Order: sequence, then structure tokens, then C-alpha cells
Amino acid sequence: MKPKIQQLQDKIAEAKLGGGQQRIDKQHKKGKLTARERIEYLLDEGSFEESGILVTHRTTDFGMEKQQFYGDGVVTGYGTINNRLVYIYAQDFTVFGGALSETHAEKICKVMDMALKVGAPIIGLNDSGGARIQEGVRSLGGYADIFYRNVQSSGVIPQISAIMGPCAGGAVYSPAMTDFTIMVEDTSYMFVTGPNVVKTVTNEVVTSEELGGASTHSTKSGVTHLTAANDIACLEDIKKLLSYIPQNNKKLTAKLPYEIGNEIREELEGIIPDESNKPYDMRSVISGISDTDSFFEIHKDYAENIVVGFSRIGGRSIGIIANQPMSLAGCLDVDSSKKGARFTRFCDCFNIPLLVLVDVPGFLPGTHQEWNGIITNGAKLLYALSEATVPRVTVITRKAYGGAYDVMNSKHIGADMNFAWPTAEIAVMGAKGAAEIIFKKEISEADDPEAKWKEKEAEYAFKFADPYRAARRGFVDEVILPKETRRKLIKAFTVLEGKKVNRPDRKHGNIPL
Repeated sequence: MKPKIQQLQDKIAEAKLGGGQQRIDKQHKKGKLTARERIEYLLDEGSFEESGILVTHRTTDFGMEKQQFYGDGVVTGYGTINNRLVYIYAQDFTVFGGALSETHAEKICKVMDMALKVGAPIIGLNDSGGARIQEGVRSLGGYADIFYRNVQSSGVIPQISAIMGPCAGGAVYSPAMTDFTIMVEDTSYMFVTGPNVVKTVTNEVVTSEELGGASTHSTKSGVTHLTAANDIACLEDIKKLLSYIPQNNKKLTAKLPYEIGNEIREELEGIIPDESNKPYDMRSVISGISDTDSFFEIHKDYAENIVVGFSRIGGRSIGIIANQPMSLAGCLDVDSSKKGARFTRFCDCFNIPLLVLVDVPGFLPGTHQEWNGIITNGAKLLYALSEATVPRVTVITRKAYGGAYDVMNSKHIGADMNFAWPTAEIAVMGAKGAAEIIFKKEISEADDPEAKWKEKEAEYAFKFADPYRAARRGFVDEVILPKETRRKLIKAFTVLEGKKVNRPDRKHGNIPL
């Protein structure tokens, strides 16, 4: 028996070495961890159980039968993160550049199937040169098998993708369908077609970093939700992200121990400027109502006129969507609407209550917005919030004008509790523009049109630019002092915890994609 045991031990040792020490050293020189090092750091010590360690590819073309590596370029299995079960796969760039083969894909599909069966998150650590061209359509079929499982798992278990090296061609569509994508700065990139093809087809000269690097996708395209300085920071972000979300769509996020005390926050009183057109940082409001240092922002550098992320209020995980007056005055546009809608749908999938903080003067005007579909894209956010059945609470801090008032979780689209600060202005439009339209004749015929305009502006503001008319109609449940906001929210989310909604009998809705 001993020779057989020794043979097994040798095979396992060979598998763990991947493509060999020389290739591992080369990986380290680039500042990257190996696939196994990444798993070891991410999971709780000693918790990883590997599957498929002795798998090899089946290709005999192009001399591939002479190049066999155990594991075939991907490490798969399960383990725990802070004692929570997760399934994981990590592509090994030291073996054929992490290229995906038929057996490589089969290993990934097996852990995805198991994650779905047991209701546990699936984490993919992507570091691959793409499809293994020696296998032709078999490798393409492997990608499609993975894509199909991404779709079947969507909204059932959390799916997280970390891009820790190259990710090109068909490979990009799996991360695109997962819930969150994290990219490592300087060492990772994603694109459908690389710089060489771009140059051939369009004559554009562009680097891999410019075309699909972490900075590009975190600021311009919005493909990535988070960026990390290095592999370690990326893995820490995954751990942090998991702490805000549940195991699956049947569970709730674990509530952290919290003792309710004096929840009055005086610092919230001085945030809103006296001048209605002066900006302020909505993150100050978020900080004032959240548990200490609990806000974890998502998509921070993309569509900065809206802020989304996870926080805790009274120990409970909450999804926050907030207009940001520091950027475009907080107007909604194409990108911010998509950003808010995507985050809303994730929270609704996984039973995470939603808090919407409103300071929105309307939708951003202009030909660029209209030609790029502000109508259908704005409707995405409206649809997502209207569809959401999780507890939904709104706080209007200042402006809530026009159709944007409706869209930002108004009572009319099913919000459960709506609060407003005394500084809230709820109207069809701003007082200045409204006065110009309503009193156009009076202003034009006045001896001093400018003075008359200001007089009528003040008249309109007195009648409409406050929260009390909306409160009288029941569109706002209560006008509250800013310092009382946190206390009100803790109570609101507590009483809404048992909320149940019966949806219409249908296969699915038709969101304006």
C-alpha cells in the first residue's frame, strides 16, 4: 500500500505546484499571488476542501498530450469565510496562462452547481488568458456552460467575481452577470476585443490598461463595482462585502449585536446649507445616520451624482441609495439611473432593506442624455424601486422636484415610510422656473420685471417649497428634525422587518433594458 500512498502524495504535490516553481516565481515578480495563495488568504485557516485536484485535459491535438498538469489550470472547492460556507474557484495563470478548457470549465460548473444546491455564495477569482485555442469549440462550449449557471444562480445565491489578471473575449460575460465585480489595479483588465484587434478594425491605438483596466471600468463603463490596490486588498474587499449580504435569497443578513441608546445625532442639524443651490456631501448624512464606520460604498467612482452602498443601522444591514448634490447638483442621468437600479435589484433579491436619501432637482437635461436614452434608463430605476418588495424607507433632505420626486422611492410607487426634513422642497419644479411660467404675463407687463419675478418666486416658494403640503396629503408620513433621523430609521426598519408582499401572478416583468 505504501507505494500507492506515496504515488498519491506525489500527484497532489505536483498539482499544488501548478505550472512549476519557475512560473510561480514569475507570478510573484508581477506582484500577484498564485491561485492557491489567494484561496488560502481568503478562506478561514484550514477550511478549504479541494475538488478535482487530479483532473487533466483530454486534448491530443497540437502535441497537447505531452503537456499535462493536474488541476488543469483552475483550483476549485469550498471552505468558510468568517465561518460562513462559500464555494470558490481560482484560475491558475501558471498553467497554460489560466486558459479555459473543457475540463477546466467542468470543474467550475461543478462547484457552481453545488453552491446552488446548498444555497451558498460562489466566488470566482479570474486570472485567465481566455479560451484554450487548442480545443476549439469545446472551450467555447465550456464558457456557455458557465454563463448558463450564472443565470440560473442569479437572485438565488450571491455571485462575486474578482478580476486578478487578464479577462478577455467571452470570459468577460461571466463576471458581467455576477452580482459584484472587483478589479485589481495595474494587474487586471477586461475587454471583449484587445488592443490589437481594435487597432486593426478602427485604427485606434490604445493600451490594455486604457481599454479595459480597473480605472477605465470603475469610472467610465461602470463594469466594475470596486477596485483594489493589490491582491490582498481585493480579497479583503470580498470578505467585507460578504458581511453585508446573506447566504442566499431565503435568508437574512445576520444582524450584528447592537444596544439601542441615545440615537439623537446633533451633527445632522448643520449639514443642509441655507442657500438652496449650495452643494453639500450626502456622505455626511449617511455617516450621521449609520452605525460607526459601517458604510461600504459600491461603484464609488462611477456616476458620482448618486451614491449607493451598504451600511448598518442598529446592527442591521441596509442598502442605501442617495442623490449626491456635490456632482451635477444631484440630478439623475443615464448612468446614475442604471447604477441605482442595479443596486436596488440586488438588495431586493437578497432581502436587504432599502433606504433612499433624496435631494434631486430633476433629470439632467440635454441632447446627450436624450439621445442616450434617459427615458428608458430613468425608467429602469423607477421600475426597480416599484418592483422591490423589501422594506423601503425614504428621507427627503432638500429638493424633490418633478418626475425625479416620483422615481426616488416616493409613497406613490410603494415606499413604506417617507420622512422629510423641514428643509425639504417638494414641487413640480424650482420656484424660479415655476414663477417664470405661471406668472409670465404679469412679469412681462410689470414696470420692474426682475423685481416682480423675485416677488412671484417668493410667493411660489412660500406655497410649495416645503414638505408640509405633501405631509397634509399623506405623501410624507412625518416631517422630522434632522437630528432625529437615525432614531426614526431604527424604529422604521424594526417594524418593517416582517413585511410581506404578494406579487401578481406572472412569469416575470419586462423591465426596460
